[in-house]
Amino acid sequence: MGPEIRNIACVAADTPKARERLAIIQDRYPLVDIHQADALVALGGDGFMLQTVHEHGKAGIPIYGMNCGSIGFLLNRFNPEDLLAQLNSAQTHILHPLAMTATTIDGERVSALAYNEVSMIRHSQQSANIRVFVNGRERLDNLVCDGILIATPAGSTAYNLSARGPIIPLGSNVLALTPISPFRPRRWNGALLPHSAVVEFEVLTPQKRPVNASADFLEIRDVVHILIREDLSNPAHLLFAHDHSLEERIFNEQFIH
Repeated sequence: MGPEIRNIACVAADTPKARERLAIIQDRYPLVDIHQADALVALGGDGFMLQTVHEHGKAGIPIYGMNCGSIGFLLNRFNPEDLLAQLNSAQTHILHPLAMTATTIDGERVSALAYNEVSMIRHSQQSANIRVFVNGRERLDNLVCDGILIATPAGSTAYNLSARGPIIPLGSNVLALTPISPFRPRRWNGALLPHSAVVEFEVLTPQKRPVNASADFLEIRDVVHILIREDLSNPAHLLFAHDHSLEERIFNEQFIH
């Protein structure tokens, strides 16, 4: 158990449902500024929750998401009753992001954090040619594909799952390395890597077959190389209701038909 949560701040997505539920919270609880809060309540969908983590996760304030969207994988059910009790009984999950450094054709270097995944996607009608390194060793000399991504456990049920990547339970200390529509080698379906792995993607023909890179929301065009490693210095603290834990949801996702 952490320190008692007494003061809460609240942010909401710019949607009718989120604004309506924000009004309910404001009517029932005295809200404070984020810098004075013991916890931050985020009202929205998974995208808004991810945005909130990027904006406020580095401050170390625990974030309790309440679903005002559709799937709400990273969120708790909306329940305005006894909110302080909910927050104080919630389970804390620490999420470490991936740190990406991308180099473009023009030599520009761009750094970004990703709490879900880092991906490379072709930016033309032709397949991308990507060389893959893990811990400084070449693992694939030429992956011909639409793209490739590396996902955290929390992000493994997002784009990674759509690309037929594995769902990763929390606490497993692994990352998913998943190809997107691979053409060669045909039988390579990806890999599970230790969370400490350092991964590099090199674009072999960037002028003829351009590739873009993304770290969660941020997209960088015309990259030639990206370096990815886990960042232990910027953890996000997410709160989940004891009967609605993220770990249980990740487990349940593996049995959905």
